[in-house]
Amino acid sequence: MTMASNKTTGKKNQLFSNHEISMLGLRSNFVQASFSYERMHAPGWTWAQLPYWEKIYKGDKDGLKRVMTDNMEFINSSPPLYPILMGLLLTMEEDHVDPVTIKGLKNALFGPMAGIGDAIFWFTIMPIVGGISASIAKSGNVFGPILFFLVYLFLFWSRMPLAHLGYNLGTRAIDVIQENSEVISHVASILGLTVIGGLIASYVTMKLTVTIGAGGNSAISLQKDLLNKIFPNILPFAFVFLLYWLLKKNINPIWLIVITFVLAIAMSAIGWM
Repeated sequence: MTMASNKTTGKKNQLFSNHEISMLGLRSNFVQASFSYERMHAPGWTWAQLPYWEKIYKGDKDGLKRVMTDNMEFINSSPPLYPILMGLLLTMEEDHVDPVTIKGLKNALFGPMAGIGDAIFWFTIMPIVGGISASIAKSGNVFGPILFFLVYLFLFWSRMPLAHLGYNLGTRAIDVIQENSEVISHVASILGLTVIGGLIASYVTMKLTVTIGAGGNSAISLQKDLLNKIFPNILPFAFVFLLYWLLKKNINPIWLIVITFVLAIAMSAIGWM
């Protein structure tokens, strides 16, 4: 297949088939299987794209050597979005864009794409799914770990369409991802707050054992007869927001953990909880 433009559609004839681009997405899953503290993801990054460079630079050993050397430099970004970057840069190599331009764009994109990918995958999707799965598994339901595995499997296979997105859209893919990342982050934030709120109500428990009165039928339980009738679970609600307020005051989270342990031990020792 040639690199010439298609006169009917006005689009460049693609050197790689849909199957090959799908395999690029799958190969990107193994980028971290070869890891170097000196070059980070560079060895796996280079391995994933090597068959495609060999096809582009067939018969041009110097060109292949150059592209391999350029991509063995330090690389560190968000692996779930690597297929988009690989597809995008592959179109540039296919069009024989100036190597300096390719290297400059690649280095410029690693930082922003790391922020987008980590925010969507590791700071939003996986914590939410992990929390839901753990909650289900805690009740003895085997669907908990199965759910987590299915979501992770979905993310594994989702790299195939991401590779097609990067390859077909070229540099326009960055604008598409940036636009969708804002929508995804907004929706996921709403879902995340809902899930976290449910987890707080399920896992944070505080009950007073203090009673008022002489005992017997005349004794009044502060927890059962007073707090629960005013606002059930008001103590865990108030304690969580106290910790949140302290975090907003830039209190070190380690100190909050210490305070929680000390408070729990003290209240248990005096018999109030």
